[in-house]
Amino acid sequence: MSADLSKVVGYTLPDRPVAWNKRDLLTYAVGVGAKNDEFSFVYELDKSFAPLPTYPVVLQLKGDDQDVNLFSERVKGRPVPGMPRLDPNRIVHATQSIEILKDLPHVSGPGWKFTTRYTGVVENKSGIILTAENLLVDPNGTPYAKLYSSSFNLGAKATGDKFSKVIAGPPQAKPIPKDRKPDWSVQEQTTPEQALVFRLSGDYNPLHIDPKIGQAAGFGGVILHGLSTFGFAARAIIKVVAGNDPTALKFFGVRFTAPVKPGDTLETQVWEVGPGPAGTTEVTFITKNVTSGKVALGGGIAYIRKPGQAKL
Repeated sequence: MSADLSKVVGYTLPDRPVAWNKRDLLTYAVGVGAKNDEFSFVYELDKSFAPLPTYPVVLQLKGDDQDVNLFSERVKGRPVPGMPRLDPNRIVHATQSIEILKDLPHVSGPGWKFTTRYTGVVENKSGIILTAENLLVDPNGTPYAKLYSSSFNLGAKATGDKFSKVIAGPPQAKPIPKDRKPDWSVQEQTTPEQALVFRLSGDYNPLHIDPKIGQAAGFGGVILHGLSTFGFAARAIIKVVAGNDPTALKFFGVRFTAPVKPGDTLETQVWEVGPGPAGTTEVTFITKNVTSGKVALGGGIAYIRKPGQAKL
């Protein structure tokens, strides 16, 4: 298959069936750090039990499985017309966002699916960045979430020249205010077993459990899933900005900037930067890895329907 990046943008993959149940929601909540006092996320009989709104991000790899899957087969996917052959071992998750369109039911039942179309491709001297738009839709075709995910394919080449074509993408974060400290700050420590739990939500990449794989990849051992750190940050913002109301989070997006190891401490710093769409508040945030001193999540943006006096 010859490389022609102009053919990539707009290409649609076959729909993928997806499914989840309450057990999946509980597993995800613990995988992103929910504690034993967060009953609304970790106890299905609690009167306020609700899914964490970022849960759909795991469905791309989970699909409708209720057992483990083989990561190498799951990421192989189908050939995309115009894309050069890619090395799955040199693919890095670059960005992720989710727009919550409707509250997620506790159990999917049959007939739910993920639709996928490619909305952006960029080639530079370092590789190729590929952006996909996913919609989570119910059996009637009603969309519940819109997700954008970009992958950085290190060293990949199509023509060797610069190329860029983008037809859709998520909103981008406003700069961090330099004249003031964060309006909110939340610090949490991940556990040494954090990746062991998060992988049960569908991402069985050996990088997150086998130290030999992490050492060979230059990480010095196991690293935590980026989407687990993503969920830690979302929980933090829901807690301090949204008054712990998961339905108040309407959009959430980040750029993955540095790895986190299980056991590292995370600090999410949040700045209110103005009104968002549809009566929401817009915030900009970063998540620092306190242990390494590096920023793990950059370019953070969220739209939240903030309660009256939620700011603490």
